[in-house]
Amino acid sequence: MPDSPLYAVAAVAVIALAIAVVVGVGLKVLRSFRELGTDAERATYNTLHAASKAGRHLRTGLNPAGAAKASRQLRALLGCDALAITDVSGVLAWDGPGEELRPRLMELAADVLSGGRTQVFNAADLQLSARKSGSIASAVIAPIRAGSRVVGVVAAFAPSAGAGLVRATTEVADWVAAQVELAELDASRTLLMEAEVRALRAQISPHFIYNSLNAIASFINTDPARARELVVEFADFTRYSFRRHGDFTTLAEELRCIDRYLLLERARFGERVQVSLRIAPEVLSTVIPFLSLQPLVENAVRHGLEAKEGPGHITISANDSGAFAEVTIEDDGVGMDPVQLQSMLAGHTDGEHVGLRNVDARLRQVYGDDHGLVIETAPGEGTLITMRVPKSQPGHNA
Repeated sequence: MPDSPLYAVAAVAVIALAIAVVVGVGLKVLRSFRELGTDAERATYNTLHAASKAGRHLRTGLNPAGAAKASRQLRALLGCDALAITDVSGVLAWDGPGEELRPRLMELAADVLSGGRTQVFNAADLQLSARKSGSIASAVIAPIRAGSRVVGVVAAFAPSAGAGLVRATTEVADWVAAQVELAELDASRTLLMEAEVRALRAQISPHFIYNSLNAIASFINTDPARARELVVEFADFTRYSFRRHGDFTTLAEELRCIDRYLLLERARFGERVQVSLRIAPEVLSTVIPFLSLQPLVENAVRHGLEAKEGPGHITISANDSGAFAEVTIEDDGVGMDPVQLQSMLAGHTDGEHVGLRNVDARLRQVYGDDHGLVIETAPGEGTLITMRVPKSQPGHNA
């Protein structure tokens, strides 16, 4: 019965439940809204988020692929109808309407590229048809400066170019320039690493090759089989050391190189050079900078044991240390002056241990200052060198 008390109670219950659901949803929405912060905080977050996403695409420099992805984020950041990015030779990316202007953009941007000053263009300058350009009637073109050079422009297109859009476009162009400079810095670091590897090869070449060939020659008449074996090892060592591909290798490959190097050195020094290896198998696949261990072992032989009277011992260890592989090279040779060594590593003085400085600098460039060489030494006390590298390195391929 519609008028029964039971029906009335049920109806009230349904209405109460509905009100509770609506209130609960409303409170949840209100709570979520409050968690987003004020309008200013939300605007700041959106700005930083867009800049962060665009920055990832520009870290490889000004190129069509990165500029095309970044232009979408930068267009949203400026709130303009269309946005374009160029380098000095052409348009790299265009996002939004008005592409009929694209062939003329470099002509419009010529004075900005040469003079380095932001310029504003009106509808008469742009000569756009309303059918294709929509509401676009003006443009702001700002230079992208990398150091003292103008390397491109950011062009923002909108119905009008007020002071706010002019300032914002100029700031965005300066921000793009900062990303380009970071990309150039990364590239220069790569070139520096390649130059340092070439320096290591040059260091190996005259000293080690001369001594190795002399050692091989000494066995030709007395032990031809040993001479042939040493020639093969010498060829393998030089092939590895002078290879032209890759800035990284595996710990296993570097240890093989060291084994050949020590075999050739022991042919010269005989039992004066004794070697112990303690290698944990689980770290053999760890990626390390190319020619980062061999110079440390060569330092132990040339500057530790060669000047020592009687036999000397080198211990090479590689251990699993959590997220890192820890490699140590220890010798019981003549040692070094710690003060002079630190000065040399800092680049303040030249010295005999240039291989150590080279390796230390490369490790810091690749992994950060916390991952330079740790060297414990003193005159007459031998030398212990420790190197720690991450076991997981997604961006580095051997």
